[in-house]
Amino acid sequence: MSADKHLQSWQERFEMAEAMQPLLGKLYRNQGVEVVVYGKPLLNASTIEIIKAHRLVRRHVGEKLRLRESLPFVQALSKLAVKQCKVDIGKLAVKYWAEHTDTNEIESYMARELAEAIDHADDIAPRDVVLYGFGRIGRLLARLLIERTGRSNKLRLRAIVLRGGKKGDLEKRASLLRRDSVHGPFNGSVEVDEENNAIIANGTYIQVIYANSPDEVDYTKYGITDALVVDNTGIWKDEAGLGLHLKSPGASKVLLTAPAKGAIKNIVYGVNEGDITPEDIIVSAASCTTNAITPVLKAVNDKYGIENGHVETIHSYTNDQNLIDNYHSADRRGRSAPLNMVITETGAAKAVAKALPVLAGKLTGNAIRVPTPNVSMAIISMNLNAETNKDELNEYLKDTALQSPLQNQIDYTDSTEIVSSDLVGSRYAGVVDSQATIAEGKRAILYVWYDNEFGYSCQVVGVMQTMLGLTTLSLPA
Repeated sequence: MSADKHLQSWQERFEMAEAMQPLLGKLYRNQGVEVVVYGKPLLNASTIEIIKAHRLVRRHVGEKLRLRESLPFVQALSKLAVKQCKVDIGKLAVKYWAEHTDTNEIESYMARELAEAIDHADDIAPRDVVLYGFGRIGRLLARLLIERTGRSNKLRLRAIVLRGGKKGDLEKRASLLRRDSVHGPFNGSVEVDEENNAIIANGTYIQVIYANSPDEVDYTKYGITDALVVDNTGIWKDEAGLGLHLKSPGASKVLLTAPAKGAIKNIVYGVNEGDITPEDIIVSAASCTTNAITPVLKAVNDKYGIENGHVETIHSYTNDQNLIDNYHSADRRGRSAPLNMVITETGAAKAVAKALPVLAGKLTGNAIRVPTPNVSMAIISMNLNAETNKDELNEYLKDTALQSPLQNQIDYTDSTEIVSSDLVGSRYAGVVDSQATIAEGKRAILYVWYDNEFGYSCQVVGVMQTMLGLTTLSLPA
């Protein structure tokens, strides 16, 4: 291909991606339809991100998906009365072109494939959400909720609750939402309403409330009712502490973004969210590591059975550690996080049993904090009940990441060059690094990357939706 043809091809792809963008936006904001390509979300995606999502299809099916092959499916989708669902146009397009050579039947094909979502009842009222705490996870949850702003959005971020309230605090909080050293700038505009103590982000009006205890806020004063309070502080982890939130007028349910103590259900979205009942008013979304390893462990156990295993977490440092050497109540964590690898404890391996009881007592775990700000890795060493090998195990995990009910939790890479920073912004609970897989006989070792901030936050949003009864169809199934 000549240099001019390469340029012409790029220009055509760019123009088709640009043609998709307004359709994708209207589908979500007017009908609640989120469009993805083999799991890669196109909501608010740039033209380059849309092009890249199409190139990644080659990883799954061996051939690339051209934008000219998928654009007609987005156009056909925009003509259908589908509501409140996630539609993978990549899978729909690949299936169609395997059986057809022209576009004549695309509209009727789409109507058949998406029949379940056409004229789908959309009488569910929007629900209020309050973020209690606005640290790393709180701000990323805010970004995820704000990117879904629109008439069809059912999760409405109404307020954030903070301690303090010193002069200049509001602007500093807004600034931290605007700019992030790891995840980059906020995709949109962030304004401050000093008079009313609020932040306006992409049209979402977020009341900022200052309080020192969960039970001293009256949310109804701000028009907030029947709200889900998402506690990101990690201060309260049992029913007594988290129950304080429910004493505040306007709050009806609580979700903890950390492992819980006692009888509180620890939920890993995609694995055991079905355990959530309407009567559950306090739930935990477990930890980032538990979310990363549980889906992979479930997949392996379903096929091979796990006799026992050990999980070693190579985890980025967190705000709990010290920037420079200083006193810390925990062992070793007082030493400078950016300068040291720090061996510490993790309850993630034991916590797996709360989401996947079949593995109770079968796993041990440890953690090493390392001098990186984000993205971690779990090394899962297992003794299996059945024999396998590297190629077979990888093929099974690749198929699981592509076709199974865990496809939104598990991603798969066969890159020989991938490193931790490449996974910043991954929306998956965990990413299997197939090049590092070791398997022989009944012994297997898997290396699973995870964005311990953003990927985990995406999992939390899934638990939020389940708690509020806001789950959507995912098509094709």
